[in-house]
Amino acid sequence: MEVPVHTAAVVRRGVQIETLSVLWMVVEAIVAIWVGIAAHSLALTAFGADSVIEVVTGAILLWRLEIEVRGGSLRQVETAEKRASWVAGVALIALTLYIVVMAGYDLWSRAGARTTVTGLALALVSGVLMPYFAVAKKRIGAAMGSMALRADGACSIVCAYMAWTVIAGLLVNALVGWWWVNAVAGLALAYFIVKEGIESIQEARGMGDACGCGLD
Repeated sequence: MEVPVHTAAVVRRGVQIETLSVLWMVVEAIVAIWVGIAAHSLALTAFGADSVIEVVTGAILLWRLEIEVRGGSLRQVETAEKRASWVAGVALIALTLYIVVMAGYDLWSRAGARTTVTGLALALVSGVLMPYFAVAKKRIGAAMGSMALRADGACSIVCAYMAWTVIAGLLVNALVGWWWVNAVAGLALAYFIVKEGIESIQEARGMGDACGCGLD
């Protein structure tokens, strides 16, 4: 399939917004996993683990855009994208199974998570940043005719949903002290994560877009 020619300026803006997104996901992954493990927060840990996977898929998309800026062929990158989608899909399904098992264990053992200001602040920043990234990616993706960048913008919206789910869980735990909220918030994230996993596998099989969350 022939790749349309785009202006270098528009493609460079795509590279810039995707670079900022990947850099934030790196910070999000490190902090969320570190704080989540320390506070025994399944929701935060799962949020961070999902961010690790999104860093990998975002880096693949960034590679694709960089090659496009240089006017190179996307055949090799598209093959790499499909392989990355397989890896991401399997990893997301495995992460969902981990969340379900750990949530079940937390409910059985009545284990609660400690309130963490750092985790709440991280989720709040992510909940604000990700919608901005989503709008920018969709706008630039439409301008340069990149289905992959537009789909990644849809994935950023899913990340925002996940961030606000974490926020709700942390706030309820802090204000009411319900020990089971940690497990329930983790299971709520599992819904988003398994959906992403299935859609990544479908993308690898050529059955959908890179996120499947919708492009409009």
